[in-house]
Amino acid sequence: METIEETCVPSYLHNNLLAASVAWWRLFASESLYRKYAPPGEVLDFGAASGELAHLLPSGITYDFVEADENMVRFLQRAHPEAARRSLESLPPRHYAAVFALDSLEHNDNVASIVDLLVEALCADGVMILSGPTENLLYKIGRRIAGFSGHYHKTTIVDIEKIVAKRLSLERRRILPLGVPLFSISCWRKKA
Repeated sequence: METIEETCVPSYLHNNLLAASVAWWRLFASESLYRKYAPPGEVLDFGAASGELAHLLPSGITYDFVEADENMVRFLQRAHPEAARRSLESLPPRHYAAVFALDSLEHNDNVASIVDLLVEALCADGVMILSGPTENLLYKIGRRIAGFSGHYHKTTIVDIEKIVAKRLSLERRRILPLGVPLFSISCWRKKA
């Protein structure tokens, strides 16, 4: 499991139903924000892992992804052969109606640089949807109980949202589960 612990796959499939349900809840909350706030158009999934998000998008939506783990890429390409793999450096400017970064940015050292590239890829009225762990004490206890180490988290969603707030305006934030501050899911739009 350690080789894919950085992805959400172990969380989605966790034998503890509470842990698994919180993982799926984050994904569904992100999809709900997308349906409410995103304009029509193409979608980019940064840190896509197995591409579970693609199953929730409306049919006919063009789905591109950025993923570094080659095993996940192979799986995603088999599951979604229509999906196009992109690199951060090859993202078309002002192109995507929605950019998702779900439980992925906290794994990186250079978050501000990545956010700049993702924001540049958003179309004029596009949205960025984020999800990430708070890394507070309650979250760390839950992570330990669920059997995850978290050694791969370089930052928190609170710090990531501060970076994003310098570039985009907050549309909506949800704290999950049920207001217990384990995860923040938020939707951001380009500043007018």
